[in-house]
Amino acid sequence: MSDETPSNTVKPVENWTTGDETMTGAQASYLQTLCEEAGEEFDPGLTKAEASQRIDALQEKTGRGRDH
Repeated sequence: MSDETPSNTVKPVENWTTGDETMTGAQASYLQTLCEEAGEEFDPGLTKAEASQRIDALQEKTGRGRDH
C-alpha cells in the first residue's frame, strides 16, 4: 500500500480555504519573533496565508526553522 496521500501541510497557500482569515495567535507570535530577528516591521493585520508566506520568507532570511 502506498503512502502517497497529499497532506494539508503541503497545500499551496493560494488553495487554503481559510487563508483569508486573520492569522492565528501562534503565527503572530512566531512572525513577530522572526521580524525582530530580521530587523523588519511586524504587520499584525496579515491573513493566515499572508502570514505563512511572510514566515517562509523570513525563515529564509534568518536561517530559522528550515533544514536546508
